Amino acid sequence: MKLGQYLKDRLIFIICLFFAMLLMSILLWTLRLSIAGVIFINCLILFFLLIAVTIDFIRRKRFYDGVFQRLKDLDQKYLLHELLDFPHFTEGDILCNVLYQCNKSMTDKIAVYEHNTKNYREYIETWVHEIKTPIASASLIYENNPSQVTRSIYEELLRIENYVEQSLFYARSNYVEKDYLIKKYKLKTIVSNILKQHAKSLIEHKTIVSMRQLDFTVWTDQKWIQFILGQLILNAVKYQSPHRPLHLTFSAVKNLQSVTLSITDNGIGIMEQDIPRVFEQGFTGENGRAFAKSTGMGLFICKKLCDKLDLKFGIDSKLNKGTTFTITFPIGNMHLLAP
Repeated sequence: MKLGQYLKDRLIFIICLFFAMLLMSILLWTLRLSIAGVIFINCLILFFLLIAVTIDFIRRKRFYDGVFQRLKDLDQKYLLHELLDFPHFTEGDILCNVLYQCNKSMTDKIAVYEHNTKNYREYIETWVHEIKTPIASASLIYENNPSQVTRSIYEELLRIENYVEQSLFYARSNYVEKDYLIKKYKLKTIVSNILKQHAKSLIEHKTIVSMRQLDFTVWTDQKWIQFILGQLILNAVKYQSPHRPLHLTFSAVKNLQSVTLSITDNGIGIMEQDIPRVFEQGFTGENGRAFAKSTGMGLFICKKLCDKLDLKFGIDSKLNKGTTFTITFPIGNMHLLAP
């Protein structure tokens, strides 16, 4: 708050005061008070007025400067009311009361939103678990009645199951901390488990799988990391080159501060201009336009989960040559949540 702003805000009061002093001076001079007496009285009034204005200006300046400074320092601006010093003037009290009412209204709306979001998430999770039963039953029917028709139906069931899994992990991606169990795992064990889960699809597509230098230990959540790897495997299968068999390679490198897992395929690759956007929600790019069943959600969810798990998720791709995804695990158990 600047002095000029303060005086401008009180300009009408100052003008009226000077007119009152002028009229008083004329009245005193009419009553035959000496000019020296009139000047003395006016100077006395101005002196006390200056003291009052100075004190009032300093008090307001301290308060409003404090408001702006706290507002600048706060990441969550809506908490401003909680940090304000108690003002000693009416306008400050009014401002604090307005901020309190605004904060309360926003807090109430957030509470309603969080409640509705929680109910929706719980419904989605329940729906996902319920829908898995008919999917499993239909898969069992295929196992007992293998034929060309049921095989086609089974392939569609696998796609449905993948989309169901995506919806479940997407619903939980904002609440990873509620389902978060960090333990020490061997990379080779994690990769082997996820390859077993997708063995049928890999065999049907005649995939050549290589595992190199995976004898490293990492700290992670097994369920979340296996979902991420599963999405990468499904992407490799979906975007394999029609001119050569799919070759999928898992390898790892250990550095001073991290272990980096690389997943490399020899598929159709990604166009250079699409690479910066592949982690955006709903982005499908040129490959997605060529494959109508692409949703643009798989890599988005993978990136979001990696961020939640504090893992670095990278991509390198060459068109018509293949794609390499990297997941970097920090060394140590710093991610282990305190009980």
